[in-house]
This record gives sequence, structure tokens and C-alpha cells, in this order.
Amino acid sequence: MKRLENKVAIITGGAAGIGAATSIRFAAEGAVTVIWDLDETRGNELAAKLTAEGKTAVFAKVNTSKYDEIEAATKAVIEKYGKIDILVNNAGITRDSTLKKMTPELWQQVIDVNLTGVFYCTKIVSEYMVEKNYGRIINTSSVVALYGNFGQTNYVATKAGLIGMTKTLARELGRKGITVNAVAPGFIATEMVAKMPENVLDGMKAKVPAGRLGLPEEIASAYLFLASDEAAYINGATLSVDGGMTV
Repeated sequence: MKRLENKVAIITGGAAGIGAATSIRFAAEGAVTVIWDLDETRGNELAAKLTAEGKTAVFAKVNTSKYDEIEAATKAVIEKYGKIDILVNNAGITRDSTLKKMTPELWQQVIDVNLTGVFYCTKIVSEYMVEKNYGRIINTSSVVALYGNFGQTNYVATKAGLIGMTKTLARELGRKGITVNAVAPGFIATEMVAKMPENVLDGMKAKVPAGRLGLPEEIASAYLFLASDEAAYINGATLSVDGGMTV
């Protein structure tokens, strides 16, 4: 039996990068994979590809910083599948700038998606999980939440906030059959990172004891473990997947 057989999973930011790798992996493990993203082209293409392979995947354009959009999209999933077992809060953005140059707009944009968006998604989706007395919620933090990063006050604040939110939600929802955990990826070779100059990439690799960048599929594997029944007694944890950066 596949590890996510008969599970319904929502993956925010699921159309590209780590999110796409997670959508592919979850679908391969038997989950009904619901991809939420703003990129309609990539989202529909990925859902169509997975469907053509005999898997179950659907796409919905959802802005996770908009409460009403999440509410409507969640109700659509419930109406179609009757439940939601897994929520991967993967959607996130960066608007990097030093403190001196960071505008209130740059600050708020990142807060709205990376922190408030996770609150919205979790609040709405968890209500349906409570009804079934079962759920797996996984929040995407970052290695920078653990040690900071120059020029990322807004991003680091959100990713550190998610660790605290994860611990609190684990306490509140644990008795209701729901686990809440976080994954803190290190430097991952997404399409965006791969386009960086080679000297910058070399500098990033030099900071990693493993000597290389991580793969999106390796983060997807961490998500899969925490979403599976094998991780039923893991709650409130933050799993660093960073090649040893935080050692």
C-alpha cells in the first residue's frame, strides 16, 4: 500500500520548485493532490501531467493571503472529496532588502503571504480536520529562521514566526488527532537558485558541510515523512533539511 493512499492533500505553492516536487511525490504515493498556486499555467500543466499518469491531481488558483479565496477553495475540496487529511503550507515569497532600504510595503507583502497566509490556511482547513479527528499540517520554515540572514528581515521574521506558530498549534490541535510540524530547508537548487551566478552558487555550497545544494525532491521527502502515519507521534517539531548548515 502506498504511504498516502486514500489521503487528500493540499499543497500551497504547489506548482513550482519545492511545491511541485511535493505535488509529484504525494501523487505518486497515492494522495489526492490538490495544488494551490497563483501560476495557472504551471499549475494546470502539472495537474494534467499527473492525471495523464493515472494519478489524482487538481489545480485551483488561490492567493493564500486572501481569507475568502482560501475559504472558497477549501469548501470546494470538501464538496468534492469529503475531507482534507494533509495541509502543506509551502507557499512563500521573498522581497529582500536591508533594513535601511526596506519599505513598509516590502515588509507587509512578505508578512501577508508567509505568515498570515499560513494562519489563514491552517485556521480554515484545520476545522475540517478536527471534524474527522485526523490531520497532518506541515509548515515551511527555513534555515535562516535559526540563524538570521543579511537583507532578509521580513523573510526571516516570518520563517522564525512559523516555528513558534508550529509549536503553539501542535499544543492546541494535538489532542484532536492533528500533528503540526515544520521543515526548515537549507539552500535548495530550485529553478530560481540555479539561475544565480556560478560564484554565488559556489559560495552557498561552501557554507554547507555536505558540500552541495539540496534538491527539491529531498524537501518533498521530508514533507512526505511528516505527512505519513509513520510520523504519527512527531508533533511540534522543526526538521532541518540543510546538509548540516545548523551544526
